[in-house]
Amino acid sequence: MRGGTSRGPFFRATDLPSDGANRDAALLAAMGSPDPRQIDGLGGGTPLTSKAGIVGLSTRADADLDFRFAQLQPGSDLVDTTPNCGNMLAAVVPFAVESGLLTPRGDTTTARVRTLNTGLTAEITVPTPQGESGRYVAYAGDTRIDGVPGSAAPVTVNFLDTAGSVCSALLPTGRTRDPVAVEGIGTIEVTCIDNGQPLVIAEASALRRTGYESVAELNADTELKTRLEALRLACGELMGLGDVTAKNYPKMTLVAPGAHGGTISTRSFIPHVCHESIGVLAAVTVATACVLDGTVAHALIRPPASATGTDGTDGTDGAEGADSTDVAVSVEHPAGEFSVELGLALGSPHGTETGAGPGPAAYEPPRVTKSALVRTARLIMAGEVLLPGRLWPHDPAYPEEPKR
Repeated sequence: MRGGTSRGPFFRATDLPSDGANRDAALLAAMGSPDPRQIDGLGGGTPLTSKAGIVGLSTRADADLDFRFAQLQPGSDLVDTTPNCGNMLAAVVPFAVESGLLTPRGDTTTARVRTLNTGLTAEITVPTPQGESGRYVAYAGDTRIDGVPGSAAPVTVNFLDTAGSVCSALLPTGRTRDPVAVEGIGTIEVTCIDNGQPLVIAEASALRRTGYESVAELNADTELKTRLEALRLACGELMGLGDVTAKNYPKMTLVAPGAHGGTISTRSFIPHVCHESIGVLAAVTVATACVLDGTVAHALIRPPASATGTDGTDGTDGAEGADSTDVAVSVEHPAGEFSVELGLALGSPHGTETGAGPGPAAYEPPRVTKSALVRTARLIMAGEVLLPGRLWPHDPAYPEEPKR
């Protein structure tokens, strides 16, 4: 299935081995990793097309479906089930309907999905009109998202609680920006933030880049990627994530002023390859940084992110005591633009300084009550993937034949 700007096979949880090692072996075989071309599997030879989704009915009363996201790499035997993926998340409810896990409930079907990777929960709504033989998922529509050709039906994703998805808090260092000294590079100011995706945000100019380079240029820029990895390793420790050498997070995001009418321009690395666009939760996290005073991103926003409080006042001016503020942020990326709507609470949309902690004053951010956006998804094919029988050497049912 395609979910947003990502693509990969989806499996019912009951169709895969229950133990992690055999499950990962099955996913690697299905995708064709670690071959860089993934020539012996379903992978597309890029990180965006080397993803998989595992879906089952939830055992919790507060969720309908459980979703486990798996990030694979074309040239690696690592299966990472620790991060989130908001793009693949958009395909979970369509898959659940198509595979019989979920019965459509009306002209639209809304399901609450819990991502097992981090515990993130989202309400996802898809169109399910009545057809001759019953209700079905409608994929055709007029919604366009940058990075995907053509148009499709909208998939509305409302994240319910994204702050500190992997890290300990929205701002894991307690500050909106940190000066990070890296040997051979110098000191670079970054914002370490996690509102659904752990990110390190740095101004492109601090690394002597414009932030408007093409994806091809950045992927060929070995000097920049070496610097980014050194910075990523240092920030991983700073964010309480430990040694992130073998982890797909934190992701690195270079920012610059918006160039095409958007709030801010981004170049996102996942983590060693420049993203053709930007991930859903990375966009949500960048958008959040844009509305927090003192962050690297906030200093560059153009024009200021628009915000309207529930009382009709202009939230960008910091209406003290307002119960909530809706903020719209336009995040530019190499393939176009990504619009994110944030709901903020805790008085001022900009948060408050606490004066605690070393260095710059520690920061108490506003509470993010909503992170809403629209994606699209499509069923590409349904069938069986054949896996080598050698993966199950002790299974008498499949001594030599492929496993389906």
